[in-house]
Amino acid sequence: MKPAPTLSTAFLHPAGQALPEPLLALRKQRGAALVDMPLPTRKTENWKYSSKYLKLTDEMAVSLPTAGKTGSALAVPGYKVVFINGMMMPEASEYPDLNNILIQRFGDLSDAEASELAERLDSTLDRKAVQLAGLNSARFEDGLVIRLEPGAVLDQPLFVIHEVTAGASGSAFPRIFVDAGRNSQITLVEEYISSGQEAVMVNTITEFNLAEGANVTNIRLNMEGENVQHIGATGVVQQRSSRFESHCVGFGGPLRRHDLQVRLEGEGAECKLNGVVVTQGTQHYDNHTTIEHVAPRCDSEETYRNIAADKSHAVFNGRIHIHQDAQKSNANMNNKNLLLDTGAEIDTKPELEIYADDVKCAHGATIGQLDKGSLFYLVSRGIGRREANVLLTMAFINELVTQIPVEAVRETVQTRLNLFFDQAFQEA
Repeated sequence: MKPAPTLSTAFLHPAGQALPEPLLALRKQRGAALVDMPLPTRKTENWKYSSKYLKLTDEMAVSLPTAGKTGSALAVPGYKVVFINGMMMPEASEYPDLNNILIQRFGDLSDAEASELAERLDSTLDRKAVQLAGLNSARFEDGLVIRLEPGAVLDQPLFVIHEVTAGASGSAFPRIFVDAGRNSQITLVEEYISSGQEAVMVNTITEFNLAEGANVTNIRLNMEGENVQHIGATGVVQQRSSRFESHCVGFGGPLRRHDLQVRLEGEGAECKLNGVVVTQGTQHYDNHTTIEHVAPRCDSEETYRNIAADKSHAVFNGRIHIHQDAQKSNANMNNKNLLLDTGAEIDTKPELEIYADDVKCAHGATIGQLDKGSLFYLVSRGIGRREANVLLTMAFINELVTQIPVEAVRETVQTRLNLFFDQAFQEA
């Protein structure tokens, strides 16, 4: 029997040492746990459809350099923090100078602050379910801490721009930790972009801790190039009456994987998860979400839409777990999928696991193609076939695109979608 593949030891040697001692100790501890770690295979249930796309070569284990890169040309309508290859660029960043909102890079933390952070990193994620999150914890060389004091409100969105420059093979491990105090409010936009053509990997983690009454909106926009493998995880823990809203928009690549885990620990907490994915060519995108209803009277609403063209592949696995004490829970999950070509594939697996008896839960999933009757109707009214295809496809996802609360992000998404439509619908 062929032995299961394990993580190469080349990935267990982080380069950067410019971190406080408690974070270096945490990184060493996480790295020790990865020795001989089996890599996901088809027999790994939550990597069943994605393991064959995972390519972790020794060349990719090298940390990407940051010398000479500033990202200063990137302009956004709000505050911004720029990461180049996993390292924060203070000279290219513009963030608020407010007494009740603290934004710091990991390397600037005192030993006491770093010790507190080290105890809380990874606390929002089920590391057994998100196997490769441990790789980020063993390799991060920089990161961002965002702390909102009770009642703090950030008046503009904070853009965190993650740029990877692929002049040579390598990897980057950006990290964000958000601590939202009681009744605080923030909109955080994560934008992932790239340049260069060499094969690289981005492995990223973002964690949110929401205190009572906190209100957090997270927009995640993945637009990296065809040479970038992206493995990301987002962990969220919510306390009483807090609200978390997520908008994930992803464009496919050689491997795109995002695990989103939300844990509703306080009574009356709410979360809303929206997701849009488009793939073409031979691209692959895999979204895995988990919502844990731990406390009573919590609401969750989840809507994901996938569009796959050519011979591409999209995956959605959504799980809602209602714990025994989570009475009066209200949970709804909906996943709709659109195949634009017969060679495209979409796999969907909605899951409900309910241990309470006084709940309202529903889930649904559909996979189909563009309606020929609707297409004929539009063409018969003088609309070109390409334009008709675009109209019907855009209508399929427009409900979610229009809900993105930041206009600049909506415009960026629309621009990329237009490019997708240009390539997916060619005039005969």
